[in-house]
Amino acid sequence: FLTMMHWSLKRQSSWVQLAGHQGNFQVSKGGEVLKLYSELEAKCLDSLMRDPLRPFVPQYYGLVTRGEHCYIRLEDLLNGLRRPVIMDCKMGVRTFQEEELIKAQTKPNLRSDMYQKMVKVDPSAPTAEEHEQKGVTKWRYLQWRDTTSSTSTLGFRIEGIMMEDGTVQRDFRKIHTLTQITEASFLTSNILGNIRVHVCSQNAYHSRLVDLKDALRSSEFFRKHEVIGSSLLFVHDHSKASVWMIDFGKTMPLPDSKEVQHGIPWVEGNREDGYLIGLTSILTALSQAISLAEGQQEGS
Repeated sequence: FLTMMHWSLKRQSSWVQLAGHQGNFQVSKGGEVLKLYSELEAKCLDSLMRDPLRPFVPQYYGLVTRGEHCYIRLEDLLNGLRRPVIMDCKMGVRTFQEEELIKAQTKPNLRSDMYQKMVKVDPSAPTAEEHEQKGVTKWRYLQWRDTTSSTSTLGFRIEGIMMEDGTVQRDFRKIHTLTQITEASFLTSNILGNIRVHVCSQNAYHSRLVDLKDALRSSEFFRKHEVIGSSLLFVHDHSKASVWMIDFGKTMPLPDSKEVQHGIPWVEGNREDGYLIGLTSILTALSQAISLAEGQQEGS
């Protein structure tokens, strides 16, 4: 998504195929983004357009066909912004669906690419059997990734940050605490630089997230869906700041009118995703960062 945002800024004059995304995204001049069609995501977006969460997700304009591919038409969240700073936070205490767990247990499919990613970060992470097979299941990799990041400790993790100059930071695997989150993200002014602008952005983010939390409480969509792999996208430039819910390709409707609370720990079978755990953690980190920044502003 960060790569797509980067190209959105630089190539809004024409339709562009994005390198590295296997045709997943295209961007347009008219303030729209095309994302490769997913039936699950399209259904989610259609429902969200009639839900209290509608102000917090990109506007959904339906489907369009380009060549051999069908795309979801979405609002370009960077349209009109100048030199924005962007942070993508993956929400929840897990990033795998319960169906993936069941499939991995009944029909394990070994992935050599995910094994290599695991070994690159921590050669001791795979078991002796996994080393011998040189492969791990997707569920095993995702579970390992979650437990070695702030996903399991805070209910969210930073996937990437794009700075004003277009550079992207992605390595946040060793961050596990709120203090580390605050220091590593642009929640602190040492990244943005301009303290006055930064305090305004922090307050705008905090207000937006409080409103989002209220909307989540009244959202039927939220109550009746297992929200997995979705992100909060933080975007600001020197004039405004906002937060958006994005990525619903793994968000599953619950069976048999079941509902989830989103704020209690996950155990196999309860479908809980911990989305509200992550949101509460981010709000706490923001409150701490605002106090720090206001102190810096008074000092200057």
